[in-house]
Amino acid sequence: MVFRFAKTLDPITLFHTPSLPSSKTAHRTLTHALTLSQSANAPASSRGEFQLEVTTAPPTTDQLRNILDYVTGNPAGAGTLDRGARYSVAEVVRGPRMWRMRRTVDWTSGQAVVGDNESEILKMVQQINQN
Repeated sequence: MVFRFAKTLDPITLFHTPSLPSSKTAHRTLTHALTLSQSANAPASSRGEFQLEVTTAPPTTDQLRNILDYVTGNPAGAGTLDRGARYSVAEVVRGPRMWRMRRTVDWTSGQAVVGDNESEILKMVQQINQN
């Protein structure tokens, strides 16, 4: 008898604002991708298995720092975000509107998609098992 640990799935978090159409689109995209990942009929090349975490709570300060680093490539957290506007971590933490932006985050791979760009979200999901 061979003992194997069960594979843990990479967590993908959607910071969701249910009242926003773009957030609903991102949620629908992720839910569809999750359903496909669990389907035996899905082509292996399009199937990234993951655990979907949906939260309406704002990201913590540490999570925001990570998200800004993932999006901008700048560990200090300053960079371009939200249609070219530049923000620092301090501005994002202070700005209540900022946390409402839809963010889809793959914590394991260090990737984030801001907004509801379906092709970018699907690309992130498909890369999960390829890393």
